[in-house]
Amino acid sequence: MVENNTEWLPHLSSEIISEAHGNLLDAYAVALEGWRRGLTLRWHVKDSEKFSEMYTWYVDNPGQLFSLSSKDRTHYFFRTRGDKVSNEAVVIGKDKEKTKQALNRAGVPVPEGRQFTEEATNDAIIEYAKKIGYPVVLKPTDGSFGRGVISNITSAGELEYSLTYVRSELNYPDVIIENYIPGKEYRLYVVGEQVVGAMNRIPPNVTGDGVNSIESLIELKNNERELNPRLVSCPINVNEDVVEYIGRKGYSLATVPELNEHVFLSDKSNISLGGDPVDVMDELPKEIKDTAVNAIKGVPGLAHGAVDLIIHIDRPVSEAGFVIELNPTAQLGGLLYPIKGEPRDIPAAIIDYYFPETAALKVNKKQTYFDFQDVLEPLQSRDANSTTVTPSPMQKLYAKKYTVSGDVQDIGYHRGLRKQAFERELHGFVLNLENGDIEVVVAGTDPEMVDDFRNGLWEDEERAQVMEVLVNDYDEPIKVGFEIKADLKTQREEIKQFKQDFEVIELAMKRAEVQRRKFYESMSWRATKPIRLAGALLKKFK
Repeated sequence: MVENNTEWLPHLSSEIISEAHGNLLDAYAVALEGWRRGLTLRWHVKDSEKFSEMYTWYVDNPGQLFSLSSKDRTHYFFRTRGDKVSNEAVVIGKDKEKTKQALNRAGVPVPEGRQFTEEATNDAIIEYAKKIGYPVVLKPTDGSFGRGVISNITSAGELEYSLTYVRSELNYPDVIIENYIPGKEYRLYVVGEQVVGAMNRIPPNVTGDGVNSIESLIELKNNERELNPRLVSCPINVNEDVVEYIGRKGYSLATVPELNEHVFLSDKSNISLGGDPVDVMDELPKEIKDTAVNAIKGVPGLAHGAVDLIIHIDRPVSEAGFVIELNPTAQLGGLLYPIKGEPRDIPAAIIDYYFPETAALKVNKKQTYFDFQDVLEPLQSRDANSTTVTPSPMQKLYAKKYTVSGDVQDIGYHRGLRKQAFERELHGFVLNLENGDIEVVVAGTDPEMVDDFRNGLWEDEERAQVMEVLVNDYDEPIKVGFEIKADLKTQREEIKQFKQDFEVIELAMKRAEVQRRKFYESMSWRATKPIRLAGALLKKFK
């Protein structure tokens, strides 16, 4: 098992991207890079402006569509893909057969194989596999995330079983059969004519300690993956595929592997399925990188994207790289947060490509970031079709941390501090401490305003009794705006209290209903029924 690498890029730390896990991470990372360089950042809803023309998917919820603007131009992005990548290139990248055809025309090595449509019989596919020779790989034409891909099929019987599973059970009738290439699988990210990141994707695995079962080792490894900003959303799932795969190797979930015994849980290396990303940027030879660049150039309109390839273990380097897939809208998490090796700043390379005039800017990218969920709120509530993020301070920020003692945890006092911060054009937050103190962090481009904020801490005597103020320098990243962290806590407490009150009322109503039923079923109620009827008749007569 590869040890976790916690040396992330300092400007993309766990704290900064904490609100952007999963498929939001890539868009946030690229948008943040452009915003920090002084570009105007706007987030958009589905089909807003130029996005009505761009090929996108699964964007009903905001957070994946954004635009960046300089004085001269605007570019639109869907996740990591900008508008310099054409729709035609996306169509080719999503279709494995069209990808192979484009690469063949460009002279890029690909495994021998062909596509079979729904009309083709399993017997015809098996006959073709015999022609090109076993072992072979079976994959859906339009599958993704490794779904339906079965590799290293060594016989006609195994292929027949796999075809039934993929075409009938998984409902992927259009499939591709191609030669199986023995070797390690890699993903390279290319921008223009340069490889800017590369990783070896290792299939899900555990390493024995002589004590824990495979099932326990998976749980332990998933705990480690939770520490990784990318892998936190990609645990190793214990499912039928895993049980079947290790079963073919003579293991079960209850097996206790020996010390340092390496056990693979799948032959699929996708990060989303539990694979391990390992940085290999400095290890790959130039010939392999050239193959990746040529693959991107081989698709018209594909300005940047990911290239998945296998390096054949029995071929010389100059002819060892076989491209198996292109991804114009690739995820960057494994390259930004490898479990071993150096993280690669792919967002910076993408912004360099779209806005080359900003590449030479000397910006302290660590100093600021923005509240992702806060800027998306107008889009989520359908109050707007786009929202503009407050510009990032481009000059040096001066920051102080004030620790304030006394009776200072009143929410009204905190809101007054926020008002004073805005008046001084300062960013920061106020946070309640468990001992009754508060921590106030303020930052701005004017050091006099940062120092002057200390005077404002003493001014609200009606809602706070300040006893002491301690001052320290502060060098952590600053979120633009001013956040009252107690506000969220207060809202949660109010919601909790509302739920408790509602439960009390609901319980009282249930008890009242029980008493009502008991009363109606009582002897006294039944005995007085004639009197009540006579009284009702008398009222009617009158």
